[in-house]
Amino acid sequence: MAAGDPQRVWFPEMLARLRCEWDFAMLFPALIDLRDRLDAMLQQIRSERHIVSPVVRCPKCGTARRSAEPHVSVRALILTLGRFGIASQEDTKKIERDWAKYRVQNGLDLYGQASATLANGHSEQIESVVCAHVSSTPRQRH
Repeated sequence: MAAGDPQRVWFPEMLARLRCEWDFAMLFPALIDLRDRLDAMLQQIRSERHIVSPVVRCPKCGTARRSAEPHVSVRALILTLGRFGIASQEDTKKIERDWAKYRVQNGLDLYGQASATLANGHSEQIESVVCAHVSSTPRQRH
């Protein structure tokens, strides 16, 4: 069995780096760069410790698949500042609101990268693994 929690995202060494590198005056491009480094650190930790994603089963057909690998989003980084006392709750809320505006204005995805769907004015779609029997059309109510 792999060492570590397969759903864990914030490891102590990542929090230590966040505490050292975080600055309230940080501009969003620098925050995105920090997110990139923390995400790379997460992937390295998971690889070195042989932590694999948990297996999930479809409740309808029982098909088992590994869930997606976790990644650090910009919003997750921002919320972690408040969660672990790196920034005050008020500062965290302000940064989160400012990030939401910045993200829309610059057509960025959850990870701070240019998003073709957002740039074209379409809503962002969350990718998920679905079984072949799951229909993309909504159920009809009777």
